[in-house]
Amino acid sequence: MKLNNIDKIIGSGFYSGFVPFAPGTMGSLVALGIYLIPGFETPIIHLGLILIVTVWGISISDKFDKFYGKDPKQCVIDEFAGTWISLFLVPKEFVLILTAFIIWRILDITKPWPANRLENLKGGLGIMMDDIASGIYTFIIMHIIIYFTN
Repeated sequence: MKLNNIDKIIGSGFYSGFVPFAPGTMGSLVALGIYLIPGFETPIIHLGLILIVTVWGISISDKFDKFYGKDPKQCVIDEFAGTWISLFLVPKEFVLILTAFIIWRILDITKPWPANRLENLKGGLGIMMDDIASGIYTFIIMHIIIYFTN
């Protein structure tokens, strides 16, 4: 099994997955940087990119799984999906973005149920689904916070 260059670049979050310390957090920071590009938060663009990264991410993650082994640290495309789900429809305000990012990283690392069960799915699906679940948890928590603070 060989990874082509495009899959390697995208799957590793523009090589952030090859950083020797906290590659998941590094991948999430790259995803956050992309989110901060003006216009990214437009719902149709944001949702479209979440869907593209999720579908493509399952395929790419499966290749990384076969090349590097089970849930390899080099594969951080799942962090892109989780980060962007966490921030969906969250106003681009520093405190809200920082809050979402911190909650997202805590939930991605601790993997509360059922995220911890989803990572047991085979290949790319397992790699992606636990981060998607943690992203959805963060999305819900953030919108509760926004509702009660506005």
